[in-house]
Amino acid sequence: MQSYDTSSEQEYTEISLEGDQYVTFHLENEEYGISILMVQEIIGYRSLTQIPGVPEYVRGMLNLRGAVVPIIDLRLRFGMAQRTYDKFTVIVILVVHGRTMGIIVDGVSDVINFEASQIQPTPAISATVNTDYITGMGQKDEKFVILLDVEKMLSLEELALMQGVN
Repeated sequence: MQSYDTSSEQEYTEISLEGDQYVTFHLENEEYGISILMVQEIIGYRSLTQIPGVPEYVRGMLNLRGAVVPIIDLRLRFGMAQRTYDKFTVIVILVVHGRTMGIIVDGVSDVINFEASQIQPTPAISATVNTDYITGMGQKDEKFVILLDVEKMLSLEELALMQGVN
C-alpha cells in the first residue's frame, strides 16, 4: 500500500469569480477575446486535410487524438486578407454547440479577466455590418478587446456545414 505525504502545502492559483475570463488573440492589429469556457485547448498550426466544396475560410480538418476537427481561418471568415502562417499562428480548439472545431488566429495574447464595468456595449457601426457575434468591447488599461460570441459567429448554415465535415 502506497502512502502519500499530505503535510506539505500546495500552491493553487485562485480564480476570481467576479467578472469573466477571456482568451485574447490578435488578427492584424486588433485584439479579440473569447470566453475561456469555450476554449478546449490551443495548439500550434499544423497542416490540414483539405475538404473539397467548402467555403474558402474552412481551411480543412485535422485529427486531434482520434477526433476529426474542422478548422476555420478566422481572418478569412471576417473578410481579411489571407496571411502566410508562421511560428506564431495557432489553432484555438473550441466547443461550439457541443461540436469541437478550431479557429486559426495570428497569435494568442493572454487570458484577461474583465469586470462588468470594463465591458462596453457593442458600438452601432452600420446597418450593413453584422455585429451580432460581438458581445462587447472590453477595456483594459488603454487597450480595447473585441469580445466575440463564437456561438453567434457562425450562421446555422455554417454550423450544418461543420456538422457535415465531421
